[in-house]
Parts: sequence; structure tokens; C-alpha cells
Amino acid sequence: MNEFFSSYWTDISQFFSNSQQRLFWGYLLCAFFIALLWSIKNRRTNLTKNLTQAFGLKHILTRSCLADLQLIIINKAIFLVLLPILITKLAIATSIFELLHYRFSPPGQLESTIPTWLVISIFTLFVFLLDDFARFYLHKKMHQIPWLWEFHKTHHSATSLTPLTVLRTHPVEALIFAIRSAVVQGTSIGVFVYFFADQVDLFTVLKVNIFIFLFNVAGANLRHSHISFRYWRWLESILISPAQHQIHHSTRPIHFNKNYGAMLALWDKWAKTLHYSSSQPVDFGLHTNQQKKQHGLYCLYISAFVAIYKSCIRSVQKIRKKVQKSEFFS
Repeated sequence: MNEFFSSYWTDISQFFSNSQQRLFWGYLLCAFFIALLWSIKNRRTNLTKNLTQAFGLKHILTRSCLADLQLIIINKAIFLVLLPILITKLAIATSIFELLHYRFSPPGQLESTIPTWLVISIFTLFVFLLDDFARFYLHKKMHQIPWLWEFHKTHHSATSLTPLTVLRTHPVEALIFAIRSAVVQGTSIGVFVYFFADQVDLFTVLKVNIFIFLFNVAGANLRHSHISFRYWRWLESILISPAQHQIHHSTRPIHFNKNYGAMLALWDKWAKTLHYSSSQPVDFGLHTNQQKKQHGLYCLYISAFVAIYKSCIRSVQKIRKKVQKSEFFS
């Protein structure tokens, strides 16, 4: 039990101390300075008000943010219990490598024919693009498939957005995205190591893929905030700005099912789900008349299972009625 609690507190602290986490203090600091400059540029009020706006204090001290904290604390304990049975990227990479080795010619067949710097560049870009597309595709399915949406509702129930909201996920959704990450990274590693052997590596900064590092430094934590940090329109056709992701959380029907992308806007443009940002403020959440209920543990954890169960019962009843009707006329 002592080992469990030791691992638990270590993992919790790494949310802010590990550069591979979105909530790493360095990324939060970058987001704060960007928010401060944006606030000064758009509000032109005194320094105290600008600092308050950048910190988002009135949004941190809300029931919604408290719910974010509850999910973070509980989900981390759940994942520590599940960790021993979760598939890892190393296991997938090994399986992919062995499958290719069994099916085709010996591994490392392209090794030394391509410069190492080029292999690293291609691998870094490939992992980034595949991972970002997989995030977009799965996120889109979370909205389109009814039973997945029941779990994804937990994230969209946030009525105040803070950087912590990135971890406001139902454990089932978190598990699905963890498997997605393992499959994407494991497959990429297995294929590239098969073809290029020891040449495979990533261009990294602070042990993070350089593209993801730049994304985090450029204010990724403002995606879940009330700072409507926008890009130029031409750039929002390529990259999802924080303001565009806030539109994804909007309660306005015109914004529903828009901007699924994590980093690149190209996927949304291809799927015709891209929506450019505007200066108009938006409200967040699901149903504004049920805000208090949205932040309770029942709605955050249990309601999804109840809704799916009821949906299954209705489906079974419909099938039963159809069968009875067919038997009646036969």
C-alpha cells in the first residue's frame, strides 16, 4: 500500500514537473505570458486587471474547476490499478517488428542507405502527423458514436475552462486514448526500426517531439481557458488556435461538431468541420440549466454507464417488438 501511495504522489507531481506533460510548469508559464500580452493588447486596462485576466482566477475558483481536480485525483488512482494490464507501445512495437521480420526480408534493409539525420527527420514528422490524425479521428468518433459521446460528455461538461480541463476526462475515454497513443507510437517504432534499425530516433527538446514541444510552448494550455487567443485566418487553416478549440466547447448550435483537431487544422478542413475563430465570447458546457449537476461525481462517472444501459434496453425492446410483429404475420 505504501508503494501504491508513493507511486501515486510521484505521478501526480509529474503533471507539473515532467516536460512530457501538457501541464509542465514551463508550458504553463509560457501560456501565462502569452495570455498577459494578449490581455494587454486587447483590453488596455491597468496591470492588475491584466494579470487577473491572464491568471483566470475567477474561473479557477469554480465548481467546474473543482470537478476537474476530482477527476484528476480519482483517475490517477484508477490508472495505477489498471497499469499492469495495459498494453504498452514497446509490446506493440516488438509485435510489429517480429511480424514484418517473419513476413518479409531480414530487418534493417534500408540501414546506411539513407543519412541518419534524414531518417530522424522523417520519423519525427511521421510520428507527429500520424499521432495528430489519430487524435482527430478518434475525437470525431467520440462525438459521432452515441455510446462514445456518453463518455466524452464528461469533458464537455466543463463550464469554466482552465489548463486542468485537459485532464477532465471519463476514465473510459482516457483508457481509449491511452490505447490509441500506444498503438500509434508502437506501430511507428516497429515499422521504422524494421527498416532503419539503430538510425531511428526523434528530434526532441526536453525529451519531447520537437513539434509537440513548439505546440506546448506556443500556448497550448490556452486551449482550455477563457483567453480567446486567435491566430491569423490563414494560419487557422493550418493550425488549431486556442480560440478555435474554445469554439469546440461552445454551447452555441452553430459551433457543434467543429474543430476536432488537436494541433493541425488540415484534418478539419478536409472533413469540412473547420470553424474559424471570432472576437465574440462563448459559453461552455452542455446544458446551462443543469450546471451544478454536471459537476457531481454521478454525472462525471456513472451517468454514462446508465445512459448506455438504457439505450441497450431500448434497442433490445425494439428488436423484440419487431420479432413479435414478424411472428404475428407469419
